[in-house]
Amino acid sequence: MNSFKNIHFEISERKILLRILDVLFPIIAFFFVAHFFVIDYFVMTLQRPIALLVFSLYLMLFGTVFEMYHLQNASSWLQITRSVVLTTSVTVLFYLLTPFYTPVLPSNRLQILVFFFSVLFSLLLWRYLYIQFLASNRFVKKVLFIGLSSEMEVLVAELNKFNPHYKIMGFIAVDKAPMSCSIPLVAEAELEEFVRKNFISEIVVTHVKNKMTSPDLYNQLLRFLENGVVIRKYSQVYEHSTYRLPIHFDDREFYKFFPFSRSNQNKLYVYFSRILDIVFSLIGLMGFFAISPIIWAVNLFANKGSFFYTQERVGKNGIPFTIYKMRTMVKNAEENGAVFAVLNDSRITPFGKFLRKTRLDELPQFINVLKGDMAIIGPRPERPIFVNQIANVIPLYQTRHVIKPGLTGWAQVNHPYGSSLDDSLMKLRYDLYYIKHRSIFLDIDILVKTMSTVLFFRGQ
Repeated sequence: MNSFKNIHFEISERKILLRILDVLFPIIAFFFVAHFFVIDYFVMTLQRPIALLVFSLYLMLFGTVFEMYHLQNASSWLQITRSVVLTTSVTVLFYLLTPFYTPVLPSNRLQILVFFFSVLFSLLLWRYLYIQFLASNRFVKKVLFIGLSSEMEVLVAELNKFNPHYKIMGFIAVDKAPMSCSIPLVAEAELEEFVRKNFISEIVVTHVKNKMTSPDLYNQLLRFLENGVVIRKYSQVYEHSTYRLPIHFDDREFYKFFPFSRSNQNKLYVYFSRILDIVFSLIGLMGFFAISPIIWAVNLFANKGSFFYTQERVGKNGIPFTIYKMRTMVKNAEENGAVFAVLNDSRITPFGKFLRKTRLDELPQFINVLKGDMAIIGPRPERPIFVNQIANVIPLYQTRHVIKPGLTGWAQVNHPYGSSLDDSLMKLRYDLYYIKHRSIFLDIDILVKTMSTVLFFRGQ
């Protein structure tokens, strides 16, 4: 049992590898160009460590904005080419426009083109190598599941959506009469040989309601653990792979998902977040007041009605507040009662669709942020009538109100707008993940992903 582990990169490890080599390949290209062609701009860049640091920070920041570290995109040549071109263009532009930290613009403009194409081609080369070798099936993690056969297909399919390199080789059924399943069924007596022949590096236990009563299975798992095979619960694997919590409609025991992030009670984090909320809201309101005359003028003809509208929403600890937004629907859109907005809702005006796609309709919410009703980051605030309806079906739904609602959030940047209870459950999984793992680093990640949402017109 010395060959259990095959080559495999975890999701976080792959993202770190991508970031490091995204920076390393262009710098190697700079050395190559500076050595063989003696271009001054490259020589000055290499001689200034601060310039290389600024270049690296720009590259990783805009690479995140343009989704170069989204692993599904990273495995697609078409998607990653688009991301690399956008990232290179904006990175080089910002690098050239900050000469205080970077070399002064060269008098020979041809050097700028050489600089741009050096970054572009080096990134494309590295990403091509990644797709050909590191994203191939030879780098899968081979896994064995233990659980109910009736749940196996759904659990495996859900996991493979987010981590296709997580290959389930077989499973051991804990139910007395296993159902037929496309995943190979492994007998307990054959477990040790199966693990050895298939180089299983991880065993995932999916069924936790009933205890495993087989002493032989328990002893085998203990031996595997001693030999370096990782044994984890499905909930841990799911949370690590999908960045959301594995809750279901009938879950009521919210304490299963504790401990929530200590940042929720960390005074330094709370004060720092509030200061950032105030700063961002003031900047946002200045931007809103600058463009509002133009939007107001267009609204007179395109929407033909009031510019603003207010609505009651549920805030922290379930306390209602009044939210401010730009009107995007026709007048009297709810004359027959409140209903969920849906994708391609006929009540939304053509100009309203533009406001929603660009998320300009949410700019007045900076008033709510400044007042303290909302934060920049948090769960999406919902109307009381919808909260009550959803909470009757999903008991844990009220848990999202332990923190302030936000202008943007983990659910908003990871899940498209939806109007069904399944969508509400999925968004709740992301909201609770945020509450559990809340930190300044996760907040930065959300802000960067929000920039991607705005730039790619993904608002709804």
